[in-house]
Amino acid sequence: MLDALNRVTACYRHLVITLGSTSDSQNLREELKKTRKKAQELAVANRTKLTALLKDKTISKEDRTEYERLWVLFSSSMELLDVDMKRSLEIGQDFPLKVPTRHLIQTGMSGSTTTVAARAMSVQNMKYEADSNIDTADLKELETEITQVGQMMEEMEMKVQVAPWAVEAKQEAGAELKSTVSVGNSSVGVISICEEEPKEVDGEPGLMKVFAGIIFTAIVLIAGILAYCVINLS
Repeated sequence: MLDALNRVTACYRHLVITLGSTSDSQNLREELKKTRKKAQELAVANRTKLTALLKDKTISKEDRTEYERLWVLFSSSMELLDVDMKRSLEIGQDFPLKVPTRHLIQTGMSGSTTTVAARAMSVQNMKYEADSNIDTADLKELETEITQVGQMMEEMEMKVQVAPWAVEAKQEAGAELKSTVSVGNSSVGVISICEEEPKEVDGEPGLMKVFAGIIFTAIVLIAGILAYCVINLS
């Protein structure tokens, strides 16, 4: 469930980035609404499950350590969702589609976001059923949901006392970026990381050092000549 929440929140962030850009549309606003609601459903399920596990006094120390680590990851996902929902509200207010008060931003992004939204909803094809005024009608509902998410995060801190700094990571920072595991169709997207460093052509490092030395020597000589002239003229 936590993995599913991470995927959906990542998809939601991807969709929020396109708000106010030339890729913005009524379909995007509906995709944002469905994706954030899916994220909130998964958040409630994760909170219920992890809270019950962490309150269980019979679990072993090893299991508790693992559940605490998952709780920290869950809290981080909730914080990201909260930030992106607030950002979506602000941009949605600044860029209404039906009565535009500003021109859409030329971000260089183009194309449909349907594929990302479908991955978030775990469906083959997205179905669009919203009214034409969703760009403004949904803002009040979004404000309410932001408040609800904030309250959920406060309740989480009250019910479960897990210090993030006391939880040890299972892998080094940035290890996921070096992973060579292939990304499936159900993932957020395909991120290709090239681990190979650019190969140097034989002789190039030596030539670069020679040129750098010549340039440095020339700069020093010019600086010395200028300093000599200034002293003599004064």
